[in-house]
Amino acid sequence: MAATQRGERDGRDRGDRGGDRDRGENDLVDKLVSINRVAKVVKGGRRFGFAALVVVGDQKGRVGYGSGKAREVPEAIRKATEHAKRNMIRVNLREGRTLHHDIEGRHGAGKVVLRTAPAGTGIIAGGPMRAVFETLGVADVVTKSLGSSNPHNMVKATFEALKGLNAPRHIASKRGKKVSDLLGRKSETEE
Repeated sequence: MAATQRGERDGRDRGDRGGDRDRGENDLVDKLVSINRVAKVVKGGRRFGFAALVVVGDQKGRVGYGSGKAREVPEAIRKATEHAKRNMIRVNLREGRTLHHDIEGRHGAGKVVLRTAPAGTGIIAGGPMRAVFETLGVADVVTKSLGSSNPHNMVKATFEALKGLNAPRHIASKRGKKVSDLLGRKSETEE
């Protein structure tokens, strides 16, 4: 219990300090998803370390995740944050608040289903996926995790799904059509 509270407290402190420091650069927000104590068995016994999983995003459509291991919690979080910043992806959002279409993602035994949602729904997602959508800047989404509840697999499956998202404008340009031709009459009344 104490290690969990300490890890959560460190994550909040790190998030606050990191958020203020990064505000000048890219306005990045980082969220600590999980901390795991790991052991290496050596001749004299066990050496304990910590593995951290962090999600970083600008809340405007860019997000990344990273993991880091170290002997101390703050160092593991720092390594994970740096790894996440290097591996960011851009996700096209509809109206800047939700996904363009429903999609599934898989990684290992983890499977996630991401669905669009009307305005005012909020983020309906479990812990690791919630962190991804909050840092991404999604306001309305409904998700379901099937299979593995391992945070690493859930985050990676979510990213696989997000990489597979396509905006109507992108598909229309590939096909040589207008967006209104793809979406039908509904889009014509909106424009």
